Amino acid sequence: MEYTQLGRTGLKVSRIVLGTMNFGPLTDETDSHTIMDAALGAGINFFDTANVYGWGENKGRTEEILGTWFAKGGDRRDKVVLATKVFGNMAAEGDAWPNHDKLSALNIRRAVDASLKRLQTDHIDLYQFHHIDRSTPVEEIWQAVDTLIQQGKILYAGSSNFPGWKIAQTNETARRLGSYGLVSEQCLYNLVERRAEMEVIPAAQEYGLGVIPWSPLSGGLLGGVLKKEVQGGRRASGRAADALADPATRARVQSYEDLLDKHGIDPGEAALAWLLTRPGVTGPIVGPRTLEQLESAVRASALTLTGEVLSELEEIFPGPGPSPEAFAW
Repeated sequence: MEYTQLGRTGLKVSRIVLGTMNFGPLTDETDSHTIMDAALGAGINFFDTANVYGWGENKGRTEEILGTWFAKGGDRRDKVVLATKVFGNMAAEGDAWPNHDKLSALNIRRAVDASLKRLQTDHIDLYQFHHIDRSTPVEEIWQAVDTLIQQGKILYAGSSNFPGWKIAQTNETARRLGSYGLVSEQCLYNLVERRAEMEVIPAAQEYGLGVIPWSPLSGGLLGGVLKKEVQGGRRASGRAADALADPATRARVQSYEDLLDKHGIDPGEAALAWLLTRPGVTGPIVGPRTLEQLESAVRASALTLTGEVLSELEEIFPGPGPSPEAFAW
């Protein structure tokens, strides 16, 4: 496994990030523990979660599963760079209450303490804002973050789903206040969805943020979905099914699978390997439901795509181009 610095920090993280969103809803606790042990054994040291994972009546369940895994000992917590997120409402279903969501100082304080309890740890390495908060002043957010850093409850702050202008505003405010600022941005980015290249990734690079792409397979669309339909009758669902309803998208995905079949490359592994070639990318988040899916992601980290393959991928899924040239002269 290769490692890189997280943005401008001195923190070393693996170039594959273990996403845990499926732990609880789709993968039970025992299998989740097995996957995490295997990830650590493969050298993956960067684990990502969020307080809302588990969803619905089980919000917080995913953090609890990580917590019971850490409690097994064996230096598990010491070996992991732990990232979680704050923003979503954590009140019980049907019992929404003011100040139980978003990024007020009150909710940040409440949320971090609750996450620490579920995770069975005394600190979070990377505390991420899951979405922008249009109603809370950035100064208030940094006041809360700096207090948590001083208390030793978190080490770094990152963003997720931030537009480029918000990354700039947030870090310029941090600079004015003498705060360290954001060190990472977790954004939607894959071969199909490349709009992050216009503003988000350039802003992240300018301010020294590591880029952590989520949904690297576009909801399964880039994982060989058409071949699976033919071979096993397994049809696409969710975001992938919606995308394939568009004939042009379906044609591009078919061209993608044909290209990789010609070169003998697994489509899902190619999609991950492509992201690892992109400027500014720290590492994509993979969310395995099974051990086999984790093993595929590990293979992708060692896959080198030739210049020929990269050029052909660019023809099938062209990027939007830089801003402002993408929409101006």
